[in-house]
Amino acid sequence: MKIKTLASGSKGNASIILCGKTKLLIDIGISYLSLKRKLEESKLCLEDFDALLITHTHADHIKGLSSLTKHSNICVYIKEGMYEDLKDKLYNDNIYYMEDEFMIRDVSIELIHTSHDAPSSVGYIITYQNKSLVYVTDTGYINRNYLTKMKAKDIYLIESNHDEKMLMEGPYPYYLKQRVISDRGHLSNKTTAKYLENLVGENTKYVILAHLSEKNNTEDLAKEAVCSKLENKNIEVLIARQEEESPFIEV
Repeated sequence: MKIKTLASGSKGNASIILCGKTKLLIDIGISYLSLKRKLEESKLCLEDFDALLITHTHADHIKGLSSLTKHSNICVYIKEGMYEDLKDKLYNDNIYYMEDEFMIRDVSIELIHTSHDAPSSVGYIITYQNKSLVYVTDTGYINRNYLTKMKAKDIYLIESNHDEKMLMEGPYPYYLKQRVISDRGHLSNKTTAKYLENLVGENTKYVILAHLSEKNNTEDLAKEAVCSKLENKNIEVLIARQEEESPFIEV
């Protein structure tokens, strides 16, 4: 299993996950042309991808969806509750409504229903052979019902959006600060660190911190918060960046 982030942040999000011959995209918050270029640079071809999974319908996660479905027949997986927001952006007929558990070829996918101000927003637990990845961004909290299912995975890509002090002392207007810190907003560094402290296990090799705010966070603060909770564990903590692709992470 391999994962590579193509973009991560408030301006656009997209990742690719390779599980043997099964190739998945998660979100298309970058332009179609940018996606094609990034795939070609990684010696990948869009036509070889089996599916695009959408986490939620905010623009920074679906920006390139219209062009992608106009120019390809890629299968798009959404929750039924997303359809009204997305129907004007879906130009091919390969649209599938996700169940809470489903398969794409030999890959098992389980939904994590997230708490965000977008209809039917989700994260994913993706399992291929004996390897598993948790993919969670854009949520105010993680429902305790999912925490047991999320334990001891090989890779965690998880939101570490803001430093609480920077947010509250920063330039955002009050209503926006309240949105970010609400149960339907975003995870702070501190909250993410607490979750990870209880989630990681012996199998965990990588933690990728994603969706960092440009105005209310720094890479050092996000990494420091998490590493302080994961000290003495042999886990590599990485940052997913807005303008820079990650290398392939493999387990």
